[in-house]
Amino acid sequence: MKISYNWLQNYFEEKLPDPEKLSEGIIFHSFEVESLGKIGDDIVFDVKVLPDRAHDCLSHWGIAKEISAIFNLKLKEKKYKDFKTASTNLNIKIESEKCLRYMGRVVKDVKIDKSPVWLKNRLETIGQKSINNIVDAANFVMFDIGQPIHCFDLDKLESEEIIIRNGKSEERITTLDKKEINLDESILVIADKRDILAIAGIKGGMKAEVDNNTKNIIIEVANFDAISTRKASKKIGILTDAVKRYENEISPELCTQTMDKITNLILDIAGGNAEEIVDIYPKKLKQNIVFVSVEYINKRLGTYFLKEEIESVWEKLGFEYEEENGEFKILVPLLRMDIIGQHDLVEDVIKILGYERIEGKLPKIEWVPKINEKFYNISVARNKLLNDGYSEVMTYSFRNEGKVEVLASASDKNFLRTNLSDGLKESLKLNQLNAPLLEMKEIKIFEIGTIFNKNGEEIHVAYNEKKEIKEISLEEFCKDINSDFKLETKNYESKSAFKPWSVYPFISRDVAVWMPEGENGDKLKQILIENGTDLLIKEPYLFDSFTKDRKTSYAFRLVFQSFERTLKAEEVEEIMVKISNNISKNSSWQIR
Repeated sequence: MKISYNWLQNYFEEKLPDPEKLSEGIIFHSFEVESLGKIGDDIVFDVKVLPDRAHDCLSHWGIAKEISAIFNLKLKEKKYKDFKTASTNLNIKIESEKCLRYMGRVVKDVKIDKSPVWLKNRLETIGQKSINNIVDAANFVMFDIGQPIHCFDLDKLESEEIIIRNGKSEERITTLDKKEINLDESILVIADKRDILAIAGIKGGMKAEVDNNTKNIIIEVANFDAISTRKASKKIGILTDAVKRYENEISPELCTQTMDKITNLILDIAGGNAEEIVDIYPKKLKQNIVFVSVEYINKRLGTYFLKEEIESVWEKLGFEYEEENGEFKILVPLLRMDIIGQHDLVEDVIKILGYERIEGKLPKIEWVPKINEKFYNISVARNKLLNDGYSEVMTYSFRNEGKVEVLASASDKNFLRTNLSDGLKESLKLNQLNAPLLEMKEIKIFEIGTIFNKNGEEIHVAYNEKKEIKEISLEEFCKDINSDFKLETKNYESKSAFKPWSVYPFISRDVAVWMPEGENGDKLKQILIENGTDLLIKEPYLFDSFTKDRKTSYAFRLVFQSFERTLKAEEVEEIMVKISNNISKNSSWQIR
């Protein structure tokens, strides 16, 4: 909400702290201030009031009360002028429980005109457009103390009767911004005997609009159910400043103060003669009483606040209270609808005394960690298989057949797996095809995962021994493992960098060469690298070596692959011929 510094100053005799200090105090004790901006000779705060305090702080008065408590500044007492009232013929009927309170007052012989300069400036500073003195007065009071107000042109009504009822499915209203809205039974409306005058708590209608010809008005100060107002607003797609306040459940008790303030302001800037108030308040709000002790507050906050310090908070917030032996009986202000229990009062205490008063100290907790048996067994099984030279794989849990079917899945993956073996077989086959690329003589893989039967889930371990797949339950696998494995935090520093692999197939070729005994195979490896061209994507891999009859055989595997295309066998054969020719240049070497 936009809050004017000069507007706030009107609530205090003392000079307010400078805007930066004021902003800092609000931030550290109440609300986030998203920005500060200079407009003319004023400073405007953009205060983010959260829903838990929107019922009493979406207004300059609400923020002024917070400032009063934070900086220990006394608020001015607001006094309104006395004026005579005439008897009234206004009749108000509430026909729906969604209307919690409705106050109406007729003011006759008003003069519609431009607003005085001070009023226009106040509204324009917070981004509101001036319309006329009556509408501006209603808007000003709403932004001042947080209660929405609406004014109707009395002479445009069928009679001096206001009816608050649910709408009907065949009814429509043209709103003040000339939108046609279809109504239904879920939407509360303000009506006269024949037509709809306004959508309750949301938007006024064209029929009873206050214009330059208006002479007699009805002032509406009402309270509507928060939930139904929000739902109606969403349904018809209209969000107004009034909706923002009603949907956060403002107190019906605010109506009395609002009616006094708006009446005084209208009489002051538009003249007229006020009639008596008609106030329909079916279920009066009961004052909440909350008991809280010094011990409870300090225990919840981890603090050592004295009783006197806590008492100072109640006084700064204007709470009525009684104290006996360190326990407080708090009479919660009727406007503070957020306070329902002790915990809410604890929050108020630390907000006002300051969060910095809480010592940044972790509590001592005597706690012995419990080992999760399932996670421990998985870690033991994984550790053993990794130490045995296996690599872990993860295969799909979804299969094309099984005992537990799933919905909305691919046609070949509409069952949950009943074993790990099927997926591991497929993985083993794929990895064996890529063994040359992986520079592995033997593929050893395992998986630890969940299988699904009609009786429930079970964790299994599956691994291969050569071409055979073995699968058993996790408990069975771990039963005979004598492990000193411990669960502990480990830090790993990975120095390898990821390099993308080619999506095209590779071609492997083997080269075996007899060399004189004692001659190093590195010279042969260098020839292979120099003549392998850019298509040789890995260093030649020595997969076999033996000595016989004073000669040593070195067997290297070469892997060729392109990042741009599928290689042809002819391309590789051409490279192999070149390699063979260079090997043959050494007379003591012989290609096997």
